[in-house]
Amino acid sequence: MDFSLIIESLPIYFEGLWTTTWLVGLALILGLSVAIPLAIARNSGNYFLMAPSWAFIYFFRGTPLLVQLYLVYYGMDQFFPVKDTLWEHAWFCALVAFVLNTSAYTAEIIRGAINGLPKGEVEAAKAYGMSPSQTYRRIILPSALRRALPAYSNEVIFMLHGSAVAGIVTILDLTGAARLVNSRYYAPFESFLTAGLFYMALTFIILWVFKNAEKKFLAYMRPLS
Repeated sequence: MDFSLIIESLPIYFEGLWTTTWLVGLALILGLSVAIPLAIARNSGNYFLMAPSWAFIYFFRGTPLLVQLYLVYYGMDQFFPVKDTLWEHAWFCALVAFVLNTSAYTAEIIRGAINGLPKGEVEAAKAYGMSPSQTYRRIILPSALRRALPAYSNEVIFMLHGSAVAGIVTILDLTGAARLVNSRYYAPFESFLTAGLFYMALTFIILWVFKNAEKKFLAYMRPLS
């Protein structure tokens, strides 16, 4: 184990850490904003809303993230020219693929949380005279998003780990940094072990954040002692 090699390469890993963090963070934020209307449409009784959302969720949950990244990265120039546009940049293609993928999984998580709500909450909202949009905005979505936190924490971790495919399209994320270090020093064990430790550190931070969020937002669901 050559620790001097790892220490010497830390600037590369920190650059990769920054890329992984902002890329995954932005993908999760945009993905959540897409997933909420998708989940509502998926639960809609209107076939013209339900069917497209079902097809979207089914496709992006049924195909590997790597395939989706290739379709976006290599396939967009089949439909329009990508030169001098954002599509020309690898990071933008990776971001689009990540947003599409995580929005499908997150929409299904939120849909399940909505379906799992106690009927009394919705009936109480109707008794107060709330419209369907008010019921969703004030009762259903806040309650469902809180209940979805434990499952959503897993999706965040899966997205973090799945982001390792970004290095395949020339992005210097954590996995890309490990590949670069390995190509320079021919030390695969040290290179990828260091990247793995960085991923573990990010995972523990995510778990800590969600654990505290669950304590705060799900406190009302804990039984009284």
